[in-house]
Amino acid sequence: MAKKTGEKYQAIIDAAVRVIARQGYHNAQVSRIAKEAKVADGTIYLYFENKDDILISLFNEKMGAFIEQGRGRLAEATSIEQKLYILVHAHLSQLSRDPELAKVTQIELRQSNPEISEGIGAVMKLYFNLIEELLREGIEAGVFRPDIDVRLARKMIFGTLDEVTTSWVMKQCKYDLLSHVDPIHNLFQFGLMGK
Repeated sequence: MAKKTGEKYQAIIDAAVRVIARQGYHNAQVSRIAKEAKVADGTIYLYFENKDDILISLFNEKMGAFIEQGRGRLAEATSIEQKLYILVHAHLSQLSRDPELAKVTQIELRQSNPEISEGIGAVMKLYFNLIEELLREGIEAGVFRPDIDVRLARKMIFGTLDEVTTSWVMKQCKYDLLSHVDPIHNLFQFGLMGK
């Protein structure tokens, strides 16, 4: 199997997002993904074992890049409040910029089999750890209440961002997802600060 890098690999990942968003995961054919990527059908199998592997890889690729960029942006922030805002804004802006990716991650990925859930588990754990690190930092700095259950607060944060994005996708992405950034940030900030 070829190394999962390079132009053809990226073309296949990007084509898979488009095809799966339009046709749904179960109706998306590997041959259609190949055609959309402008590669031969057999080329797909140089990079991926099967369609499940394509879905896992596209999620891990996109989410991994998002987490890496997010860590960089959070490291530049000067306050816990700013870090919380960056987290909310980054999550929603990443998906608002790419409605096809949003559809794949919010709808199609969840209709797949348990092997896919297992395949994306490691990268999801990285994102959950990022959120928990922010919460612990806020508690240690005295910005967030000391009695916060970090794991439960992380579930609340991720769950809210996830649900707001899923609702947007279900409404055909017809409104500005970023209009929710300030209200969500305020909800989190004041809930975590206890003010």
